[in-house]
Amino acid sequence: MEDKNNITCIFAVSQVAGSYDQIPLLPQEIKATYSFKWPIKKVAIIGAGPGGLVNYREFVKAGFDVRLFERDSLPGGNWRYTDETPLDAPIPNADISVADFVPSLPPKGVTLPYEEVYHGEVSDVLRRAHRAPKPIWDSLHSNAAAIPELPWPKGTAWELPHAKIGRYVRAFASFHGVNSNDANTRVSYNTRVELVEKRYNEYGEEAGWTLTLKQVIATGKESSKAIWSREDFDAVVVASGRYNAPNIPNIAGLAAWAERFPGQLTHSRQYRRPQTYANKTVLIVGAATSGGEISRDLNQHVQKIYQSVRLDLFLRRLPTNVTVVPEIKRFLPPASRIEDSRVELANGTVISGIDTVLFATGYRYTFPFLPQFHNSSVKHTDDEPNVYPHPIVTDGTHLRALYLDAFSIDDPTLGFIDMNVGMQSFTYSEYLAVALTKLWSNQASIPDTAELWRLQRVRVQQLGGYGPHFQFLGAEKTDGEDHVIYNLIIKPSSEPVFAVLIRFFLGWLNDAASKYGGRTINGIDAANGPISKIWNQARFGNDVLSEERPVNTTFSTSDVDGPLSRASVEDLIALYNDSW
Repeated sequence: MEDKNNITCIFAVSQVAGSYDQIPLLPQEIKATYSFKWPIKKVAIIGAGPGGLVNYREFVKAGFDVRLFERDSLPGGNWRYTDETPLDAPIPNADISVADFVPSLPPKGVTLPYEEVYHGEVSDVLRRAHRAPKPIWDSLHSNAAAIPELPWPKGTAWELPHAKIGRYVRAFASFHGVNSNDANTRVSYNTRVELVEKRYNEYGEEAGWTLTLKQVIATGKESSKAIWSREDFDAVVVASGRYNAPNIPNIAGLAAWAERFPGQLTHSRQYRRPQTYANKTVLIVGAATSGGEISRDLNQHVQKIYQSVRLDLFLRRLPTNVTVVPEIKRFLPPASRIEDSRVELANGTVISGIDTVLFATGYRYTFPFLPQFHNSSVKHTDDEPNVYPHPIVTDGTHLRALYLDAFSIDDPTLGFIDMNVGMQSFTYSEYLAVALTKLWSNQASIPDTAELWRLQRVRVQQLGGYGPHFQFLGAEKTDGEDHVIYNLIIKPSSEPVFAVLIRFFLGWLNDAASKYGGRTINGIDAANGPISKIWNQARFGNDVLSEERPVNTTFSTSDVDGPLSRASVEDLIALYNDSW
């Protein structure tokens, strides 16, 4: 009997490109436009990664009063590497509203700014939790399209060590005077946004946003000081990234293992070097970007690797001596030692002798500073709840209630940057930044709230509902038919969403510039597509890109040439959720 759920899921993802057909491609097609309730002059940007830095540039150029907040001590976002590791990921997952951190607010009734001093281990944990060391490891290499304003020098390799990409991002920050040593009063490093809440005027009318901020400053080797403050803004840009809330699947028996063996079950965001695992037997759960690359990094140092996978698509990247096993059914009751404890696999096989378990199982969306936009009781199969404001984050697999995945439908003075997957964040952020600056300076328009919700309902229907596929844009279509994800789930469409959206932004924003003046924007560099294609072929191989996809493993997963199950689609999307 046919699995209707499988068909629905594949139809949903294969129709992603069509989901934007309902967006007005020309401003004159908008019958009623949104009117802002207050003038927008002062803007807060949360996050100094590439997206936040590009937005800072655009808003300053457009004449806004801008403040940039970064919880770390340097710019770079995920490309800010340190040997310091994040705190252990919670098992089971924390509620999505606090999956990154629990907001730390000043005591009630105190006068701001307010300070507290910490010493010893308390200070160390505070500083680590506050800055959140990023999920990259020492040997990580990746490709990164250039920020259009700052092209890579001629002859730069297509695959670069993370250190060079990090220096590149910091160079961009320095070029615009917002590096940590630039003494720019517009920028606050070591500052985490704890709360973003509505501000009201004397008549009880909405008038903007108030941010509660916490800055943590090292006062000594083992001491630190926290300073809380508040600041008002007319609009807020969320550029805090997609890799802040580690996801660990809720597998039967896992919580008991975590309690019995603290420190021996970790998430890939904590991985730094293979020497930590020398001569150990490691069970890696997941084989997408992080899982596969960490496996390659560990291979020459460990005694054995078990790699648990749900889909055989990316096994080309795994070392040949890795033992590939199916997904985990359950962790059996733990023995006194982890080495004597057993894991039951989906095919009934039981394995033991494991020294450590590393979960390369991706991340979830979360914005703890926006608690009013989280509702974990809503499942991705549920319709929009009849509440205000509508939740943007529900189970963490996707975002909802956003126009173009960039503007809050309930209040377009709240913007989001680079929240999609399957796109080039270094370049795509520029289109979003220009859209935000033009909209907030009344040099461009969007439909009114009723029409935005109608468009959202059309998109949800065309995509078969909410889920991990919802923010997927696919690769740009140049000669992109050889792209792995394109072949499997996008090919039935006329073209990927990324190409549709770039064309939409070009038409919308350049038409607005011709009418109201201001900045125009160019298309994506034509060289990016062929480079991406060659890089993917070199990384995954032509056999993976072909329809036969021969796999050298000790077991067979589901037939990926037929309809993909929801789990399989989630694995495909996880490739991007677990990549840079």
